[in-house]
Amino acid sequence: DLRAANVLVSDALMCKIADFGLARVIEDNEYTAREGAKFPIKWTAPEAINYGSFTIKSDVWSFGVLLYEIITYGKIPYPGMSNSDVMAALQRGYRMPCMESCPSELYDIMKTCWKDKAEERPTFEYLQSVLDDFYTATEGQYQQQP
Repeated sequence: DLRAANVLVSDALMCKIADFGLARVIEDNEYTAREGAKFPIKWTAPEAINYGSFTIKSDVWSFGVLLYEIITYGKIPYPGMSNSDVMAALQRGYRMPCMESCPSELYDIMKTCWKDKAEERPTFEYLQSVLDDFYTATEGQYQQQP
């Protein structure tokens, strides 16, 4: 159940994701959902929606949606769209637009998570590095001024 409510924040402001992702560690790095399995459409990569095939790269897609939730302070992704609307829109190449409150650099990170081809999405290691750089570049904006 990937959503902002499942982000745990420690006293040291370390974020940890609880119940993150549908990919499981198995031999071929792929988890295929059993027939009739239910999963959260708005957080799920197109290949997982269409074929029930979950990988680390489909988790990266979901992480991009989590970033959207963080930026919007917990708003539901794809506002005003039903699950079937989302599925049809994703087939046409639709991606959520950049929110007013979202820095363009952060939106660019989200867009890389939402690439149509799973193999073109970044790794979590890469995302950590890019987000560390983003934090370092912007942390002064969020510190209290004397």
